[in-house]
Amino acid sequence: MVSPAVNVVRYTALASGIVYGIVHRKTLQERFDKSAAEKEVQQRAHWLEEAKKAWEAQKLQGKSGVVTDPEAPNFDLEALLKSYEK
Repeated sequence: MVSPAVNVVRYTALASGIVYGIVHRKTLQERFDKSAAEKEVQQRAHWLEEAKKAWEAQKLQGKSGVVTDPEAPNFDLEALLKSYEK
């Protein structure tokens, strides 16, 4: 037969472990959520910069009428070289 003092220690250790686990998981979840939010902000800032660059490129393309992006479907190397000669 186990003494009552040993049972108290056992159940106290069990309860302490459960409480520690809950608190620790909550702390880790808060860190993860904060990290995910920061990554989302950085991703949106990156998309914004890309959009600004694309907008500037589109504005420049509209002024000269020459497509300077070699991967664009309406890219014309001859027209680009002629625009550089001027």
